[in-house]
Amino acid sequence: MARLRLSGPILQTLGVPVSALQSMGLERALEHVNVPSYVIDTSGVVRWLNPAAERIVGDVRGRQFTSAVAPEDTRRARELFARKVVGSEKVTDASVAIIDTKGARVAVEVSSVPVFHGEHVVGVFGQVADLIEEPHAHPDLSLTPRQGQVLELLERGRSTAQIAEELHLSTETVRNHIRRVLRATGAHSRLEAVAIANGAH
Repeated sequence: MARLRLSGPILQTLGVPVSALQSMGLERALEHVNVPSYVIDTSGVVRWLNPAAERIVGDVRGRQFTSAVAPEDTRRARELFARKVVGSEKVTDASVAIIDTKGARVAVEVSSVPVFHGEHVVGVFGQVADLIEEPHAHPDLSLTPRQGQVLELLERGRSTAQIAEELHLSTETVRNHIRRVLRATGAHSRLEAVAIANGAH
């Protein structure tokens, strides 16, 4: 897999010296695309984001990236970030809830990769691949927080394996949570559980 190597203004935000000639290229294009994009340095500080990203979360440059992540997803977001910084994962695609400029939660699919300068990781580049309709809360179902997360991911069409990967659980543990969700909703299938949960909202 080819490594992402940025030049110009974005690398300058990461503290990497570049010449004036290198400042023309990918970064200028990214400023104008309508896909929310960002760069985080290895300490987790947002160093660059394009106008499309700024329209969602505001100008969070100079702040920890977790300041734009919903509290319940902060730990997982940090884990995914750390894996790229230490080089154990080349790319991650994950669903995460972020906080928009109005303080509301927005569910997004984020795809991110490490940024290299030479052989060294100097940051993480990411893009919002998709905005997801936020699943409904289900306080009336008396689910544990983890069962609520599993139900939300079922609402988003995730498989057992995908839920296990996103929540860093074993597939057997996810199956157990799904069984409890089925019992709580009185459903006989995942689709029925989602339908009942949405009907109860």
